[in-house]
Amino acid sequence: MCGIVGYVGGREAAPLILDSLRKLEYRGYDSAGIAVLHNGEVAIRRCEGKLTNLENSLSQKPVEGSVGIGHTRWATHGKPSETNAHPHRAGDVVVVHNGIIENYLELKERLSKNGSRFESETDTEIVAHLVDEKIRKGADFLAAVTRSLREIHGSYALVFLNRKDPQRLIVAKNSTPIVIGGGQGETFIASDIPALLEYTRKVTFLEDGEVAEVKAGGYRILDGKGKAVKRPFKEITWDAVAARKDGHRHFMLKEIHEQPRAIADTFRGRISLQEGNVSLGEIALKTKEVERIDKIHLVACGTAWHAALVGKFMIEEIAGISAEVDYGSEFRYRSPFVSPRSLLLPISQSGETADTLAAIDVARTNKAKVVSICNVVDSSLARKSNGVLYTRAGPEISVASTKAFTTQLTALYLLAIALGRLNGRLKRAEARRLLEDLMHLPHWIEEALKLEAALDDLARELSNASNFLYLGRGINYPIALEGALKLKEISYIHAEGYPAGDACSDPFAAGSVFSEDFRKPQGGGVEGW
Repeated sequence: MCGIVGYVGGREAAPLILDSLRKLEYRGYDSAGIAVLHNGEVAIRRCEGKLTNLENSLSQKPVEGSVGIGHTRWATHGKPSETNAHPHRAGDVVVVHNGIIENYLELKERLSKNGSRFESETDTEIVAHLVDEKIRKGADFLAAVTRSLREIHGSYALVFLNRKDPQRLIVAKNSTPIVIGGGQGETFIASDIPALLEYTRKVTFLEDGEVAEVKAGGYRILDGKGKAVKRPFKEITWDAVAARKDGHRHFMLKEIHEQPRAIADTFRGRISLQEGNVSLGEIALKTKEVERIDKIHLVACGTAWHAALVGKFMIEEIAGISAEVDYGSEFRYRSPFVSPRSLLLPISQSGETADTLAAIDVARTNKAKVVSICNVVDSSLARKSNGVLYTRAGPEISVASTKAFTTQLTALYLLAIALGRLNGRLKRAEARRLLEDLMHLPHWIEEALKLEAALDDLARELSNASNFLYLGRGINYPIALEGALKLKEISYIHAEGYPAGDACSDPFAAGSVFSEDFRKPQGGGVEGW
């Protein structure tokens, strides 16, 4: 989601880092910053908005030095602002971070009691204070990082700089990618390969739980137990465009493979498995508010509308609250019954869908609360809502939605569980079971993605078909609709989604586009088609 760049070598770090961050702009971001070490001092520049703002800041107040780290931030904890932008500093320690620290509130409370003072709203600043605390107690830079990581729960790609240890950067990784690149007398760090390609094609990736000590002359990797790991550089043969796609043929395929990470990011830091609770601090719904809700109106367009249909099943079954689903383009034209006891739930990847935004005006007129599900931080939808549950999918470059859809389903699942716990409909043991299933989901998706070669073969077998029928029953009916939409969007082949119970009648009525051979059953009932 965010961009990280680090450098140790003989060049001026600031222009190199800024240029490399530009190569990561496709990932999306709301603020940017850089820290450069020179003659025992660290200069930090941070700005809200685009990299041009950071570039202007650097032109007005230049920084010198050949060791530095940079970051483009996509807000998760704390609103987009200069104060919340990375890098963050505590004492002599400076850090940039991608990911989510799940237990940051617990760590922040302990550190505050011990005298730490925090400037930002982020979870990242806590990590800098943890490492600084251990250095002040006498630990070596590397040891301070590794000991701090034992206290952290969550996902992270972290790069640390130490004012008093100018010859090296420390890198750590868990569930969030980070890559090290090698050059002649210089070493590079980045969250994605495109940032490095102009400078080197020799790279190596850290694995989960590993820490790396990075110097100008090379790197050393340690596993979670402190044992050295030998992992040589590999040569990247992709061009710059292919590198942005992680070697996949196109962005849609890349984003399909990003689904395990995106889903995990969406539920990370929001689950208390022990208590069977979901923490949705961004929404801040209270028990009394939930108890008085008599209807939830889900409003969306396109793929998000299909997610809303699935959400209806989840909310009614798990939370026991009546739910209706409307197209954003139709909601305001049908005089919907919305009252102060209603909750409007708009769903949008971009947060800028005009018809979905218009539905909020209807809710406001009728004094209903608005809670939205959205991917883009500080979008129009987010600003107009009383609360927003961000999906954390990261930017979706492909026009056909993939990871945005599955993270919307994840967010709806979390919301349904949270509502059920607040109104007393969902008991703790059942909530824990549902949340345990959710935590396994990224792994299950990874296993499903291993079927890619088999699906390629199946696609070739079916490539001459001119019509497709997708069937689903219950909660899978909206999935059938989404499957048909995807085939139409990508291949321009006619496809329809139908409830499985109606498959023996409607699609095969007179005038159907489906062939006579397709209409003839091969056996009894739906199973015969």
